[in-house]
Amino acid sequence: MRDASPAKTYALHIGVIALLFALNFVLPDYHQGLFARIMVLAVFAMGYNLLFGYVGLLSLGHAMFFSAGLYGAGLTVYHIGWGVPEAFVAGVACGALLALVIGLLALRTSGVAFMIVTMMFAQVFYLLILYFAAWTGGDQGLVIQQASRVISIGGASLDLTNPTVRYMGALALLSVVLLIALALVRSRFGRVLVAIRENEERTKMLGYDTVANKLIAVVASGAICAASGATYALLFGYVGSNFASIQYSILPLLWVLLGGAATTLGPLIGTLFMYYVTDITSGFTSAYLLIVGVALILLVLFAPKGIMGSIRERWLGWLP
Repeated sequence: MRDASPAKTYALHIGVIALLFALNFVLPDYHQGLFARIMVLAVFAMGYNLLFGYVGLLSLGHAMFFSAGLYGAGLTVYHIGWGVPEAFVAGVACGALLALVIGLLALRTSGVAFMIVTMMFAQVFYLLILYFAAWTGGDQGLVIQQASRVISIGGASLDLTNPTVRYMGALALLSVVLLIALALVRSRFGRVLVAIRENEERTKMLGYDTVANKLIAVVASGAICAASGATYALLFGYVGSNFASIQYSILPLLWVLLGGAATTLGPLIGTLFMYYVTDITSGFTSAYLLIVGVALILLVLFAPKGIMGSIRERWLGWLP
């Protein structure tokens, strides 16, 4: 990646945010709702990309962090009656704390062992959700009522079930995380993470504490995924155990690979692409997964670095 001026890269990202803002006023109702969901899940992919794309750690346990935010926010609203802001903070805190504990244990391993350890922890988390069904709703999940999803600010109130408020809430989260990710990638810490991915032993020899840097990356990645989960619970009003299943650990990996690992905009593009290919093909045939699979194979064959990764390699080397 060639260095570009900060103004150029920030202008690109702010332009993407402005485009998403404008789409709210032109998209039909169905696509407005779909875009809101895509933006929230793209944040999940951004959290995954921080660890997989920049540090090179392949995890199959990130559904656990997403679900920690989902249940951390959902259960505090459902059982304790907390407001939306307090529930969101609780969700992010649950994900960050869980990521710290998992990171301290899992970073004792590397490579395939790290992948297996994170997957096993995620399975334990999934089974705990089913075991404590009296609180979590088990495999049926919980529905958060509309009255609990209202933010009161002074005399005004924001109803998160309103489609426009929901879209703007998702866009606000995406914007904040996207700009944080961009700043992080351009920072000294971001460059150390890339150095660890490229050659950890050499990075150690240069005097960097690679374990501490990787632990910070795990916690940051878990907190971002938890923020996505907490927002999903509060905007869409559903908390379910399926979000903690292995499928939701594989999906962000697919979204990141499709969009381009170690690119800031890749997770958003990959999530958008995957959602619309699935949505369009499912309207023609019940065997839509076969078509999705063929499309994915073709994309991997002709653009092995993902959409944004290939654009960066061939035309725009300055893309972060």
